[in-house]
Amino acid sequence: MRKSALFIFSILLLINCTQQKVEVGVITDKAMVVSAREEASKIGVAILQKGGNAFDAMMATELALAVSFPYAGNIGGGGFMVYRKNTGEIGALDYREKAPLAATKDMYLDSIGNVIEGKSTLGSMAVGVPGTVAGVFAAHQKFGKLSVEEIIQPVIDLAKKGVIVTQKQEDRLKKHTPAFRKANKETILLDNNWKKGDTIKYNALAETLSRIQKNGRDEFYKGETAKKLALFIQDNGGIITEEDLAKYEAKWRDPITFTYDDLKIISMAPPSSGGICLAQIMKAIEPYDLHSFGHNSTKAIQVITEAERRAYADRSHFLGDPDFVKIPRNTLISKEYNTERMKSFSFEKATSSSELSHGTVDFNESTETTHYSIVDQYGNAVSVTTTINAAFGSKLYSSELGFFLNNEMDDFSSKPGVPNMFGLVGAEANKIEPEKRMLSSMTPTIVEKEGKLFMVVGTPGGSTIITSVLQTILNVHEYDMGMQAAVNQPRFHHQWLPDDIKMEPKGFSEKVKTNLQNLGYALDETNSPVIGKVDAILVLPNGKLEGGADHRGDDTAVGF
Repeated sequence: MRKSALFIFSILLLINCTQQKVEVGVITDKAMVVSAREEASKIGVAILQKGGNAFDAMMATELALAVSFPYAGNIGGGGFMVYRKNTGEIGALDYREKAPLAATKDMYLDSIGNVIEGKSTLGSMAVGVPGTVAGVFAAHQKFGKLSVEEIIQPVIDLAKKGVIVTQKQEDRLKKHTPAFRKANKETILLDNNWKKGDTIKYNALAETLSRIQKNGRDEFYKGETAKKLALFIQDNGGIITEEDLAKYEAKWRDPITFTYDDLKIISMAPPSSGGICLAQIMKAIEPYDLHSFGHNSTKAIQVITEAERRAYADRSHFLGDPDFVKIPRNTLISKEYNTERMKSFSFEKATSSSELSHGTVDFNESTETTHYSIVDQYGNAVSVTTTINAAFGSKLYSSELGFFLNNEMDDFSSKPGVPNMFGLVGAEANKIEPEKRMLSSMTPTIVEKEGKLFMVVGTPGGSTIITSVLQTILNVHEYDMGMQAAVNQPRFHHQWLPDDIKMEPKGFSEKVKTNLQNLGYALDETNSPVIGKVDAILVLPNGKLEGGADHRGDDTAVGF
């Protein structure tokens, strides 16, 4: 491994990328926001230009995504934030949804113990107690500079003015309209045959945001909005009450930190599996010379796949809400443990997942999440991943309040040992319990190099989040790519079960694929949706910022 490879900026345009022609990303002098929609990135940057900091911009960007990207942006879901202040102080905020007080371990099973199809994914019973509003207010209360009123106003203005439908949004709405009709009693705003170029005005959401702007966090959890939300969910057969909303609190956590070569990685702690799983994989591959193996070469893919296989085998056996289960985090992320786990690996043939122990893994996580990265002009950085789980969450939409509700209850183990809709399996550690937070793969991450801010990175992608973040970091560190080049590269993924390497179609050479198959690896290009949509920021050697906005979505970097 090339331990101190210089970042070679001049070769960026010469790197070949089979997905699309590699280009240098947006470069700015002082500050940047990279998110899933241009409207949200612009609002975040406008707050920075008014003198706000990264935490002010977090509130603005998050709420603007609720307006401009209802596919995953939300106030009806939750998420995680990792931060690094310009002083070097680091921390993490958990605003993951929670199970309602009336939740039970077997609530999604029928009388003979079988999982009831759709009950944990569609409609009111799938909804966890939302955490997003609590999260952005907690971050702002601790670190914000500007007033809540001036942060939220441009978001309200956007909702009233409306958001132009992109081609990708038109396609998503068309795909999910049948589920909207199944989950809702009446026709909803987004069920209107919207086409590219149309403008959707979100007036009900603007009203809800105006009440939050005026009355603060408690409007959502104890005020008029809370009363309307609880009543709406119950009228649709759900179990969330006003008490559930009133009891919700976001929680500050100690992030997972570890080293890889000369990098310090700062990532999310449980109830996200992201940081621990990322640490396990990176500790397992650290002894191997990935740089000399070559980018996306047979040997590099082998090493990374085998490390992923072992980390994912451990993940659901050990991980859950740390307020409910004891997690051996120090052991799991140690060099010794992961070196021992890799002893059964050989370059001569694939390891079979059936030969690897650890937990029957049940993990019901959707790929439809969203991520944004922010660096402000003061040198503070935040990395935030937020979700309502599946596309448009539970598909249940409050027309009065103007937003979709999550289907995050599906991220619990409905029944240990039974694979979920994404092929992931779970254990007792992630069983349903009242007020428990469901396990997640979200991996908002910040990277330091030589004690200084180096990279802010994260992605949606369900179980592929961890591996997408991993490959983006490696593309920069091991293969000397810039941020946009690193984001553009084709990605692959292994999660222990099912025992195959998922690959982005047409992204890998036939020679490498044949080599892997000859070594006993099963490849899956046919059923591989987009593996992550990474939004990241790199601090260049001259101190400028380069944004990497993923071309797989409508993602956009904006800065000054």
